Formats: sequence, structure tokens, C-alpha cells
Amino acid sequence: MIEMENTQHKSTPNFTAIDLFCGCGGVTQGLKSHFKVIAAVDNNQYASASYVTNHPDVHFFEEDITKLDPTTILQVVGDQDIDLMVVCAPCQPFSSQNNIKNSDERMDLILQASRFAEILKPKLIFFENVKGIIASKHSGIIKTLKIDLKKLGYKYWLGPISVDAADYGVPQRRQRCIMMVTNEKKTLPTLPNPTSPKGQRITVKDAIGDLPSLSSGEVSENDRLHFARKHKPIALRRFAYIKKDGGSRFDLPPDLELNCHKGHKGHPDVYGRMTWNDVAPTLTTGCTDVTRGRFLHPRDDRAITIREAARLQTFPDNHQYEGCPSEIARQIGNAVPVEFVRTIGHAIAESLRESSRRD
Repeated sequence: MIEMENTQHKSTPNFTAIDLFCGCGGVTQGLKSHFKVIAAVDNNQYASASYVTNHPDVHFFEEDITKLDPTTILQVVGDQDIDLMVVCAPCQPFSSQNNIKNSDERMDLILQASRFAEILKPKLIFFENVKGIIASKHSGIIKTLKIDLKKLGYKYWLGPISVDAADYGVPQRRQRCIMMVTNEKKTLPTLPNPTSPKGQRITVKDAIGDLPSLSSGEVSENDRLHFARKHKPIALRRFAYIKKDGGSRFDLPPDLELNCHKGHKGHPDVYGRMTWNDVAPTLTTGCTDVTRGRFLHPRDDRAITIREAARLQTFPDNHQYEGCPSEIARQIGNAVPVEFVRTIGHAIAESLRESSRRD
């Protein structure tokens, strides 16, 4: 298991943050080393329950963000200055895998940032989303966002920048787009140098290699989240042919190929194994389902467990999750990796700290 920095701060951080679209709490967990998160918003029932379980000290709003009045947040946080507002709007509308992207109403959710910024007046706003958001077909959304925020005085931008979370201590290949904007140039951070560049990346083995080996349907004695899905006999026959440590469905003999895969070279990661000495592929909401990607264990003939998925997203083992297994997998797949946020959060905090010294 990789050793993550203890995010349970010994003293209350000097800076405050608000976490919009907070999910089950990955961003808040990552920020805790440097920020006191004072309010958060999400409207998913199970992710909200998980968030409250892990962060009971945060003013939490389980509401549709389009219907939430920002002054409601202002009323509960009082006269505290807000240093940072994090906006991790749903990424599915901008994903290459989204089949309804031309009519997905969730595209406009990122624009809620300006409505909240007008009332809450954070010193800096941080955006995180999939790399696809900077595609030319979405340029109108980014342009509108910048225009709206500029009207409020937010005119100093970092990004959009494409980054890989694997460069920042995450044992997973996860290409993301980040943006930061502030109303004072002196508070704008620079992108931190990679903490785990190529050649020094945290691997799958580093993250999950110490967890007990499991067979199909087996449950770990000491960890309720480390349990293997019970696979059908035909699936187990297929797994037996897929080479350990990085094999794929192309290892299957013709009689075990799925009909939909015969003669089809696309979707090469489906039924694929992870590789011990490399980072994992991007985890999705189907990260414990081998039909959804390269989510076979490198050695065991089974899909990765919820615990393994959480480790690959750099959640600490004491993080709690509410809901059934599929809902928990969804929460984990949707989350922003904790270690990625911790690293970026450190850079933001340092920028804010340096700015305050100049005042």
C-alpha cells in the first residue's frame, strides 16, 4: 500500500473552501491538509450520505445546485472570507463516451460557478473536469464561463490546462482539465511540478499489492469493501485464458470470444487486466465491472474490488461509503483523486499565503 500524507490536519487550516458538486468527498478529503471546507453541495442521494458520514463538520446542502440560492450558504458560513471555491461539475457531458453530448443538459452546470461566485466572492475558483471539455465543440461553454466571471472581476486565468493525475501521486492514468481564476493576479497559483513524473509513478502494485488475494465471490475477513464479484462460469473460463499482468480479450480462443467482439478491434480494454508495474487505466463508474474496461485484477481471476478501486483513487482506507456496491463504485469512479487534489491544494494554499504576506 502506498503511504498517503495524513490529511487529518493537526490544527485548523487558515484558509477556507467551498466544495460544489462534492460527490462522496474526494475533493474535501484532499483539501483538508490546507483548507477548512466550510460548505459543500451535491444532490446524489448516496454520494451525499457518504459525504456527511466522512465530513460531519461541513455545512452540507443536498440540493439541485440550479435551485439552491447561494445566499443560503452565506447565511450558514457567516462573515468568514471564502478563499477557494472548487467546481467539479459532472464530467459525463464532455466525455468522449457520452452518447447524448449534443443534448446533455448537464453541460450548463459548470456555468453555475458565476452565480455562486457573485454572492460568495471567493478569492480563487478552481475547476476540474475531463480533458474533453476543452474540445473545440465545447468552446462556447468555456467562453461564456469566462465572460460571466470577468463581469464579476475574475479575469486572471490559469488554463485550461490538460494534466494527468498519474503525474501527481495517483496510481492511475487520468487525463483531466484544470482551470483557476482569481480577481487578483498575485493570488493566481502556478501549476505545481509533477510529484510522480514518468519513471517515478505510483503503480498498481504499490497501491493494492498488499491486499489479500481473492477468488470469485470471496470476501476478505478484515475488510467489508474488499470482496470479489461472483462471476459466471463462462466468465471464469475467459479469465483463465487472459494473460496475467496486462493481458486482454485478444488472448481468448475463438470459441470464448463474445459475439459482439468477433472481428471487432475496438474497445481493447474490455476484459483486460491491469498491469502490476504500471498505473491503472482511468477508473469509471463501472470500475468493478470487467465488461466496462480494463478492470480485471493483474493476478486474480476476478474484477478489482471496491477497496482496490478506492485505493487507486487514493482514498484512505478509513473513508466510509453509503449505498449498495454499484452505487459505491459509481461514487468512487466519479470522484476526483484525493492525492491529486492534495497536491493542487497545496499549491493554491501557498499562493494564497504568499499573497497575504504582500498585503
